[in-house]
Amino acid sequence: MSVRLYQLDGCPYCEKVADRLDELGVEYESEWVEALHSRRNEVKRVSGQRGVPVLVDEEYGITMPESERILEFVDRTYA
Repeated sequence: MSVRLYQLDGCPYCEKVADRLDELGVEYESEWVEALHSRRNEVKRVSGQRGVPVLVDEEYGITMPESERILEFVDRTYA
């Protein structure tokens, strides 16, 4: 799958991004991460930081943290 969303269960910022992707019919794979920042090695590897959400869109060559930036990209690209 070309779109992956790294997210944490119960994270309102992650849910906001996931809801928007669902609204737009964007197919994506959820990568659920650990609650402890120190255990988010996969997120750090792909994005350089441990915060979530992080969107990876291989088709557009984008790896992007921060929900507001992700929502802007998603709306600009998929809406």
